[in-house]
Amino acid sequence: MSARVGDRNSALARTGTCKGPFAKKPLQFIVGVMTGAPPPGEAIDVRDLRALRALAHPLRMSLLGALRSDGPSTASRLAERLGESSGATSYHLRQLAGFGFVEELPGEGTGRERWWRAMHRSTRWDTDELLDQPGGREVVDELTDRIVAHQRRMLAAFAAERESTDEEWRAAASLNDWALRLSPARARELIGELNDVVQRWRDEHEEDGQPLVHVLLDLFPLRSYPL
Repeated sequence: MSARVGDRNSALARTGTCKGPFAKKPLQFIVGVMTGAPPPGEAIDVRDLRALRALAHPLRMSLLGALRSDGPSTASRLAERLGESSGATSYHLRQLAGFGFVEELPGEGTGRERWWRAMHRSTRWDTDELLDQPGGREVVDELTDRIVAHQRRMLAAFAAERESTDEEWRAAASLNDWALRLSPARARELIGELNDVVQRWRDEHEEDGQPLVHVLLDLFPLRSYPL
């Protein structure tokens, strides 16, 4: 496993415009397995604050993340995986469908056992645009908290699994932490370039049958560096 250290930072790193499974994301990846077909669409650009407010619900974020990473599933299967009731997962899947995040899989399942799939591989939104709307800051803050918590869980899962990961993947995995002095404008330019690089790799270099690799892109200032 490689790690890059920038300035005084330790060798550890990890979501303007937001990209990724849920939002904008210094460069790092985690290996997972995609067990089903990827969603049909590339990204959904969300401008409706109501849609983001709906997405901010913790169970809905988990449902959407599961459908994006594992492929199509049913409410009962998702309920078993997430430790919820099938009634709860069914209700929240319908809420996600109402805003275009998921859909019933055409020609699959029955009325009692409907199959659902994610409509897009990622969700994007413009933070500045949302902050101009009434209640926008509260929704952005809530989503940010949930994304940070989700990234903690991803990193914890990687740490827990790395000893059982095969040697080739342990050598390929990378945790990076950079620090550099930038203005807000140049920081936006940098994260835009990094997102473009990952998007190009997704468009041109994905390999069928290979594990799902998670790239986390985070860029932020800190008043005081945590020691």
